[in-house]
Order: sequence, then C-alpha cells, then structure tokens
Amino acid sequence: MPKFITLEEWARRTYAEGGPNINTLRRWAREARILPRPEKHGRQYYVVPEAVYASPYARSRLVDRLRGDNARGRR
Repeated sequence: MPKFITLEEWARRTYAEGGPNINTLRRWAREARILPRPEKHGRQYYVVPEAVYASPYARSRLVDRLRGDNARGRR
C-alpha cells in the first residue's frame, strides 16, 4: 500500500520556494492534473510522493487520436 502525503507537502518537495498556491493545487487535484490522481479524505487531498504534474496540453484525448485530430486541427 502506498504511503500518502498531503498535497501541500508534495508541493514543497516538488517545487522550489514560491510553488503553486494551495487553491491551484486543489484545482489541479480536482481536474486530475496530478498523476497518479490525489485522493480526498475529508477536506484534505493526499498524494503519493512520486506523483507528477501532467499538463493538460500534453495529454491527447483518445477520441481525438481515433478521429485523427491533432493540436492544429483536423487532418
């Protein structure tokens, strides 16, 4: 079973001083921009220490790939 840390602790370990605001971290957690996805227990999000930020622009949707769409529009 993986050991979880708080979202704030993950940000301290991942980013230098001046990392993302807690509200930004919570939004990222809700939008699944942190992988593996954080778990919410009560009011607090917990994440595995090895988690990474996944830019929404780097992910391509399966539907787009199947249709042949790319970042610049349809092929």
